[in-house]
Amino acid sequence: MSKIAFIFPGQGAQYVGMGKQIADAYPKANEVFEQASEAVGYDMKKLVFESDEETLKITENTQPAIFTASMACMQPLIENGIKPDVAAGLSLGEYGAHVAAGTISLMDAAAVLKKRGKYMQEAVPLGVGMMAAIIGLQDNDVIECCVDAASYGIVDPVNFNCPGQIVIAGEVKAVEKAMELCKAKGAKRALPLAVSAPFHSRLLKPAGEKLAVELEKIKFNEMNIPVVANVNAEYVTDSSIVKDLLVKQVSSPVLWEKSVRKMIDDGVDTFIEIGPGKVLSGFVKKINKEVKTYNVEDLGSLKETLSALA
Repeated sequence: MSKIAFIFPGQGAQYVGMGKQIADAYPKANEVFEQASEAVGYDMKKLVFESDEETLKITENTQPAIFTASMACMQPLIENGIKPDVAAGLSLGEYGAHVAAGTISLMDAAAVLKKRGKYMQEAVPLGVGMMAAIIGLQDNDVIECCVDAASYGIVDPVNFNCPGQIVIAGEVKAVEKAMELCKAKGAKRALPLAVSAPFHSRLLKPAGEKLAVELEKIKFNEMNIPVVANVNAEYVTDSSIVKDLLVKQVSSPVLWEKSVRKMIDDGVDTFIEIGPGKVLSGFVKKINKEVKTYNVEDLGSLKETLSALA
């Protein structure tokens, strides 16, 4: 029996105009932008459709913007009777997965993501932290290089994306030293990432503490489908543990490769990436070439996905 997973992208996938074609064509998708605007207190359409890359790159804008575009892009799938058996998302994408699962409401998620972005940005002053992608090295080698660079400051492996692609984050000197050590160990590339904070490193613990206060105000509903959590790559079916997992997620590594393998082991053979870009589809293909991947971000990709699934 074929199983479908809905997967939702994280920070870095954003672009001006994401979700616009679908919002223009589908009233329910348009409604998502209106609800999100109400939740965050500003015009989400204006931010997503009419601002510029720099404005969209500010973390407290990026997070609710990507989430809103993703939720809008999910509406036509639901209208066409395509339902997921499981959901997952990369970092902020996990909130989209929980909305798809019915755990939290769209408006609650949008409001919390605005705050989450703000807290993550504030946790580490600009210029203190950085992130880098390490390409072509085994997980253990990257972990070892981070341990060896620890005398220069805090540095952690923070995203295990797919075989041979791991992101590290922490204090600038320590990350630069770890990059150097990774190259010496045989990494094909060590690339600094254009992000404004060392996401998912230990440095973000204060952001998690502030987020916990916000999550206390939210109602967590019974889940309709399981969500695979970033922090442990395990199925979550009990909404009472979701808050703690989302708090931990801010300062813990994202186990994306393990999450995808978990879903495949459980019989998922079709992954639909919903929202801007195809980064997650690329990771899935590197993890397992046999599974089918589709994406929905505009009318063209929606049409292809619907006809493939018909």
